[in-house]
Amino acid sequence: MKICVVGLGRIGTPLAAQFAAKGHHVVGVDVNPRIVDHLNAGTEPFPGETGLADALAAAHAAGTLRATTDHADAVPGADAVVIVVPLLVDEQTWLPDFSIMDAATAQVAASLTAGTLVSYETTLPVGTTRHRWRPLLEQGSGLVEGTDFHVVFSPERVLTGRVFRDLRRYPKLIGALSAAGAARAREFYEAVLDFDERDDLPRANGVWDLGSAEASELAKLAETTYRDVNIGLANQFARYAARCGVDIYRVIEASNSQPYSHIHRPGVAVGGHCIPVYPRLYLSGDPDATIVRAAREANAAMPDYTVSLVTAALGGLAGRRVAVLGAAYRGNAKDTVLSGVFPVVAALEAGGAAVVVHDPFHTPDELRALGFEPYGRGEAADAVLVQTDHAAYREWGAVDVPGAAVLVDGRNVTDPVRWTGLTRIVVGQPAP
Repeated sequence: MKICVVGLGRIGTPLAAQFAAKGHHVVGVDVNPRIVDHLNAGTEPFPGETGLADALAAAHAAGTLRATTDHADAVPGADAVVIVVPLLVDEQTWLPDFSIMDAATAQVAASLTAGTLVSYETTLPVGTTRHRWRPLLEQGSGLVEGTDFHVVFSPERVLTGRVFRDLRRYPKLIGALSAAGAARAREFYEAVLDFDERDDLPRANGVWDLGSAEASELAKLAETTYRDVNIGLANQFARYAARCGVDIYRVIEASNSQPYSHIHRPGVAVGGHCIPVYPRLYLSGDPDATIVRAAREANAAMPDYTVSLVTAALGGLAGRRVAVLGAAYRGNAKDTVLSGVFPVVAALEAGGAAVVVHDPFHTPDELRALGFEPYGRGEAADAVLVQTDHAAYREWGAVDVPGAAVLVDGRNVTDPVRWTGLTRIVVGQPAP
């Protein structure tokens, strides 16, 4: 097959490499010429994706993958076009901003030829595939969906850093606008993906047809919104437990020993490409979902709450130097998309603190590019706030931050034995 992948970010590039590894001819499209140049040279455009460097090098050597900035060079004659470009959310209104996806869809439509399957993998509000993308594709191409071409929604269900593993591990969901489109989508994904055998599913792994684009859209929103709601509940439990003098981590462990309970871990922030964003996409279609809204608000309040623990322990932030450990939104990764580091630093600075930031995966220049003053292990500070659960921070201790009177661990990652001689506070545990 000839396959076009539109959007060569942290999901699109591994997808393109996966398709090429199955022997198909793949053309990737991206507006960023730097990414295009990397793929045409067979090198990875960003670090941290397991197996990507080898996959791109192999595809380059085999001549099965190339990239371009021109949709007209990639879309015509494609058996399938997979679109995985960003859908943004307005921070003030919480409503989706379709501008980037609208532009990408219009460019695909302008070069679309008969016989193509168009698959959207970007997470969407329910109804978007049928009521927004189908009309745009038909108007821009002059073709008729269901007759001349087919449209399917098939959400990505992978985590950056382990995309290839997750592509094998999880069922591939599809939801088309017609039975013929569903058949084409099944045929396509079975030809480009491999699936591991699983014993923990009620049904076999592979391609799962949910019967409609709307069902597939809702399935992706449901699985990610569930996580946000669960974490929001854990954060509320954590704040209450601390007031009661109870260790929430022991409570969660005890609760989860019973199979009907699966409480997630509390923490200083919920970040990343998915969990802070997709509940808002859900709410754009179901604004009366009070549970979803309350959980999102609870999670968004955690950075300020965590900073308040530092403030109370120090007796104020004015003139204090605070070291924030971790810029990434999750541990052992180099990814700062919607990371809690941004609201944490903003709240500390609003209180008058001089803030410095450390991350083992970022150089000092990279931290400066993010707007932070870098911190080096061994430098003096008045307080420490752990924002990311990098494994490296398990080895840190009070000797690594001379002069620190307070440690606030927002992820329960630090070793209490290493942090004696100061006030150590963990979110969800009673204050000493």
